[in-house]
Formats: sequence, C-alpha cells, structure tokens
Amino acid sequence: MDILVAEDLYLLRDGIVRLVEAYGHTVVATAATGPETLDALLARRPDVAIVDVRMPPTQTDEGLQAALEARRVVPGLPVLILSQHVEQLYARELLADRAGGVGYLLKESVFDADQFIETLERVAAGGTAIDPAVVEKLLAAPDGRRETLTEREREVLGLMAEGFSNAAIGRRLFLSEGAISKYTTSTFDKLGIIEDTDSNRRVLAVLAYLNGTRG
Repeated sequence: MDILVAEDLYLLRDGIVRLVEAYGHTVVATAATGPETLDALLARRPDVAIVDVRMPPTQTDEGLQAALEARRVVPGLPVLILSQHVEQLYARELLADRAGGVGYLLKESVFDADQFIETLERVAAGGTAIDPAVVEKLLAAPDGRRETLTEREREVLGLMAEGFSNAAIGRRLFLSEGAISKYTTSTFDKLGIIEDTDSNRRVLAVLAYLNGTRG
C-alpha cells in the first residue's frame, strides 16, 4: 500500500514510517502541519493516510480538518486518525459522509504492531475502525428509540463500529457467525438501514443509532 503519514512530532512520525515500511508498505509522503497534510493528501491520494488530530499551526484539530476536506474532494479517501483524547465529535465527523474507509484510534491504545497494521489495512479496504474507548462513549447514552435494540444488538453494533467482521464478532461473543448475521440483520431492520450496494451499511447503522434517526 501507498501510505501518507501526517504527524508533527518527528520521533513519532519517523517511528510510524519505519513500522509501516517494515511490513512491506510504502510511505509516499509525510507532513508536519495541517496545510501540508491537505496538500499531500490531494496530491498523492494514498491508499490510506495516518493523520494526527492536533497539528500546527493551531494545534487544535488541523489534522482532522485536513482529512475531512480531502475526503470531500476525494470521497472515500481512506484515513486513520490518531488522537491522544476521546472526542466523540471527531468520530461523528469522520463517519458523517457515510463512505467508510475511516478509523479513529487513541495513541495510548496502540500496543501491538500487528494489530495496528491490520487496522490500517482494514481502513484502506474501506472498512471502519473506531477505538473501543470512543465507541463506549458514543453508544453510552441511549434515547427512547435506541432502546428498541436489545442488549445483544447494541453489543454487536458496538463491535461493528470498531470494525470487526461478523466472524470476528462471533469469536468475541462466543457465538456462531450465523447468529451474528441474524443480529446484524435485525439491527439494520430496526434502524431502517436498507440493503444498498453503494453504501457502507455498518457505518450507516452506527450513524443512525448515534443520531437518533432512521436510515
């Protein structure tokens, strides 16, 4: 894969570059500021970009905004956001275009190189990967409509938001893949997510749950 790494801290940026290259991928560009990130994303259009949220010049959400703007120009451009903080709004903004190919990880939760690369490849393939701590906060406050989902359906939906496949969810919950398929289907039905080959139904389901709307 061709990868862009956007991180203002040199040591961390260099470490990420060395890691992805050790797994056989190619870093086609690096960036240290928000404007540099946007320019590089649009110029190189990598298979996936690893982008820090807070970058110069403001050290607020420059990296995230660069990624969102790039995805407006290039719909579905895969981006894995790294952050030091749980920010529900960031995850919502990433999911909002419904295109998939997004990830949001806390830096402190990245302990395993294999898992990180697996997550990166999942995002590059158009999937989602939301940090469990972020998912927990996103799904923590059910309203009346959300309560139509059973406890198990909410549990499955949370793992869907983290980016797990039905098979992987089944292993997590010690259930068969067929059972998980039934839970995902019932969740889609309750949230009004119709079958659509042009949309990421799993992303739409998470969005519908968070926003209190039907798909």
